[in-house]
Amino acid sequence: MVRVSKSLTHSASAGRSGSKIAPHALFDTLQYVAGDYLKYGGNPNKKKNESGFRPYITALQEWVESSKNPKLQSVFSYLKQGHLIEDLIKKKVLIAGNNGMLAEEWTEITEEPPIFKAIKQTNKKGQFEALVRFSVEMPGEASTELWKDSELRLSWIEYCRSIKVIRNICMVTGEETNVSCNHPRYIRSTNDGAKLISANDTSGFTYLGRFASDLEACTVGSEVTQKAHSALRWLIKRQGIVEYVKDGGKVAPSLAVVAWAVSGEKIPDPMADTLSFLLADDHTSIPPMSSEIGYTAQHVSVALSKKIAGYSVRLKPTDGVIVLALDSASPGRMAISYYRELASSEFLERIEAWHNACSWQQYFGKDRVFCGAPAPRDIAEAAYGNWDEGKLNIDDKLKIATIKRLMPCIVDGAPIPRDLVEVCVRRATNRHSYPWKWNQVSWEWEKVLGIACALYRKQNEKEEYSMALDENRTTRDYLYGRLLALAENLEHWAINVAGEKRPTNAERMMQRFADRPYSTWRTIELALVPYKTRLGHRAAKLNALIDAVHGKFEHPEEFIRDTKLSGEFLLGYHCQRAALKPAANPDAADAADAAEEKENSEN
Repeated sequence: MVRVSKSLTHSASAGRSGSKIAPHALFDTLQYVAGDYLKYGGNPNKKKNESGFRPYITALQEWVESSKNPKLQSVFSYLKQGHLIEDLIKKKVLIAGNNGMLAEEWTEITEEPPIFKAIKQTNKKGQFEALVRFSVEMPGEASTELWKDSELRLSWIEYCRSIKVIRNICMVTGEETNVSCNHPRYIRSTNDGAKLISANDTSGFTYLGRFASDLEACTVGSEVTQKAHSALRWLIKRQGIVEYVKDGGKVAPSLAVVAWAVSGEKIPDPMADTLSFLLADDHTSIPPMSSEIGYTAQHVSVALSKKIAGYSVRLKPTDGVIVLALDSASPGRMAISYYRELASSEFLERIEAWHNACSWQQYFGKDRVFCGAPAPRDIAEAAYGNWDEGKLNIDDKLKIATIKRLMPCIVDGAPIPRDLVEVCVRRATNRHSYPWKWNQVSWEWEKVLGIACALYRKQNEKEEYSMALDENRTTRDYLYGRLLALAENLEHWAINVAGEKRPTNAERMMQRFADRPYSTWRTIELALVPYKTRLGHRAAKLNALIDAVHGKFEHPEEFIRDTKLSGEFLLGYHCQRAALKPAANPDAADAADAAEEKENSEN
């Protein structure tokens, strides 16, 4: 039977915003479900304080007459009496103020009622914005919550199918069906007002003269749009990531990225760093870092291969994988900014290639030291974030734009943008702009250094840079990086012996060294003379290493050339510094000094 609805407001609720009156099917705010809403003050914060009870109860009556569901009939019979708020006040669920109206806030010194706690958690402005759901007890039925009632959901679906609204060809299925002119929102989060499909302006030149109505542009079936939007909303909530932006003092969702397999099997998150990827699902343990295997990252490579192999077993090579990114330029409009369909074998191959090629030791915190690739979010923060009083501040829109630029690098295997690599390298050399504490790890700078090295290594894959110190590499930039690390280590050792607490010359002059290596190295090397004297024979090994690195410059003109260093010098610096750590532990040096002084005093 085809039913003609007297009230079409239930279909318009998908696009409800502002002061528009459009009730939901059953569960809604007090403005709609309470017949005595205005009697108890309504919403005093609105210029147009009106009730939506009449259209709500009319639409509900049509559904009740169609379904004959006893639970639905019970709710309708109660609500049409129009004293819901009065009953809730009597039961002390809602609280009335001294004037008899709904209290906007709790002003007593006693503990506030649960309704005010719920309002704060959901960022509502008062009791008048409370959402109402219903429970109905029926003999012989254990479940009372109507929002969990599958029969009631099926009843609503059948009712919607029976309503003759607008019939046209659905461009998704190719069949003639009821089409929707209002499509769902709340896709990325519960406060998301943007829509993927929207055309609600018939008088503001929306169609620019191309169409006479929205139906000429695109028609999508009501059932199809509900299924598609509900599935997308579920996927984002289950396995997607959402980045937020601050807009006018409010936090709103912006970029949403989600990847899924058409078969329904779990797949890797393309936006995760290597540690999160390896620890996902089965909590694969990663061996602790050590001087022998930490920088070659053999254990990480093996763990990656096993992880990818596990996904390959569950996924057929031809299974489809979809990667989707949504973003909105305005509060009401959203678009698909990135979309890729790949075979699962191709997707897994590119994920593994990214984590292997963009791998370096990462210092993300005391409990997050690992060898692997950083997440796009961390790369954006390293490139454009500013540290202020221990907090990282980055423009939200700039962060999101950077993440979107990196997505093709991961999913499509595209090259990393050169400007992004250069800005990360520059940030890593500007060491004095990060917090510094004596004998403590500067996590902020170490994080940027690891990310810069990873990006440079990825950008220059053909060079096949190793994460272990390469004694045979004789390029100018790599050798200069090693020299800087050796000078820093020697001076730090001497400062530690003297009990001083200050940064070394190599640390302070790192940015100048990157711009003018030869002239800056002369300054640093001359400043090392008193520290070599202080350490005496104990510095012999470091002195020999410095001389050995000097001797690896194949041509003198390479050494004396004062042109700017590339990001390769950071690789040499990082690898040399890591190779020195076990031998030049400050605690071990202090212990050796104390033992030597004791021996001399006894003699």
